[in-house]
Amino acid sequence: MVVGGGAGGCSVAWRLSKKLKAKEIVLLEPSLVHYYQPLFSLVAAGMKQFPQSKKRIRDVLPQGVVWLKDHAYDFDPCNNVVYTQSGEKIYYDFMVMAVGLKNDYNKIPGLLKELNNPHSCVTTSYSPLYCEKTWCCLQRFKGGHAVFTFPRQAGKCSGAALKIMLLADDYWRKQKTRDCTNITFNTGGNSLFGVQKYSTALNKIVSNRGIAVNCCLNLTELTPNGASFASEDGKTITFPYNFLHVTPPMSPPVCLTKCTELVTDTGFLDVDKYTLQHRRFSNIYGIGDCTSTPNSKTAAAVARQSYVVERNLLRTMEGKKPLVKYDGYGACTVLTSFKSGILAESVYDKKPRETFPFDQSKEHKLVGFLTKNYFPHLYWKRLIKGKWNGPQTLRKVINPLRK
Repeated sequence: MVVGGGAGGCSVAWRLSKKLKAKEIVLLEPSLVHYYQPLFSLVAAGMKQFPQSKKRIRDVLPQGVVWLKDHAYDFDPCNNVVYTQSGEKIYYDFMVMAVGLKNDYNKIPGLLKELNNPHSCVTTSYSPLYCEKTWCCLQRFKGGHAVFTFPRQAGKCSGAALKIMLLADDYWRKQKTRDCTNITFNTGGNSLFGVQKYSTALNKIVSNRGIAVNCCLNLTELTPNGASFASEDGKTITFPYNFLHVTPPMSPPVCLTKCTELVTDTGFLDVDKYTLQHRRFSNIYGIGDCTSTPNSKTAAAVARQSYVVERNLLRTMEGKKPLVKYDGYGACTVLTSFKSGILAESVYDKKPRETFPFDQSKEHKLVGFLTKNYFPHLYWKRLIKGKWNGPQTLRKVINPLRK
């Protein structure tokens, strides 16, 4: 059984359908639509149209897989049972958990009200509900103070918050409104980006663009006076704004967090970071954003994870121990303008693991081209269909001398 029809769930379902009888695979997913989420930033910047980011879930699943359109409500791993919201009780022999993360808008008082106000200048590109609003807000903005945020606890791709900020900066320059605009990036983290090499490069870029960066400031509330942030020493600092892009706090869905047998203290699925097998229940594997693995939460990570889950789950079905290891690979493109960007690739311990023979921390037009034109094709045609294992083989061909 596969719980969740996002990138991880679809990719694993495709892989297993080639090795098992399709009707032996049940996929539990309530949504009718599957999104390529990295495209939300491009929609938010007016570079892509929203319909390009989505397809019907039925069209991205392999034929024969049993799709149950329902929400997971609770889990009983001791008895191999999943309870659905409609009251169904589903038994499984093996389960792959791929429920992702949810946006916790309510953790910031006042945020949801502003997001749902079409006339408000508050928006986010981290949701299919609001990425089009972001583009409208960028076009309406005629100068003033633009604030971009990132939460203390990182969730999905941190690069997306920087991407929309730098694209907004590039757009406002073209519209001749940048001279009357101040841009501030407030992050709850200790640095601009999680991997030091790329953080250093991005610091130089934002400095050259005249963008102010404040670390260790976490958005806590929206008030009539502005956006309130909590500092490390417990002080509250309020920023007035004329445009506000919020990266919402994120957490695993309630159906997972309330099952204490499955999760860590922070609510993530408790898996071995190398084999992706659950630490307590050997017939359960995890993939994607909902797992406790300390890698960057990106679609690129799913490519390698789905390969590891497939191989190790099939061994578990045969009564053997998992052998294939996930090295923590993840990747994130940060478009620094409408034409160029940097490509951040890393493995566990935040070590860079680059594919191309040039320094990927430097702005390059190839990254812009790949992000806009190739990566969406790679996602729809290969990644979610279980045909892409990550760039390991490609790296050996085009960059054989790099360690």
